[in-house]
Amino acid sequence: QVQLVESGGGLVQPGGSLRLSCAASTSIFSFFVVGWYRQAPGKQRELVSSIAYGGNTNYADSVKGRFTISRDNAENTVYLQMNSLKPEDTAVYYCNAKSLSAAYWGQGTQVTVSS
Repeated sequence: QVQLVESGGGLVQPGGSLRLSCAASTSIFSFFVVGWYRQAPGKQRELVSSIAYGGNTNYADSVKGRFTISRDNAENTVYLQMNSLKPEDTAVYYCNAKSLSAAYWGQGTQVTVSS
């Protein structure tokens, strides 16, 4: 069973930074895409950013220029560097990985942006 473990969330002031990590229990090259989603209270889960097998990246308009997704192949880990954080970035952030046969979710990590 594939496991994804997120870490790095927390409380940060507006304008601050956090780096989220998603550690997979198997090679990240087992997946054709790995993405970060977020869900704020009362809202639907939305895609924040993704990185494909070949390295292509994708960002939601709301985070372009502030967030950067990357991966460490040796550590089987995907990162989300979040800069210039805003209160509206407050949400639970989830890692998602898709293979040809299944999709996997992590347990989520809370990010709170508040002064």
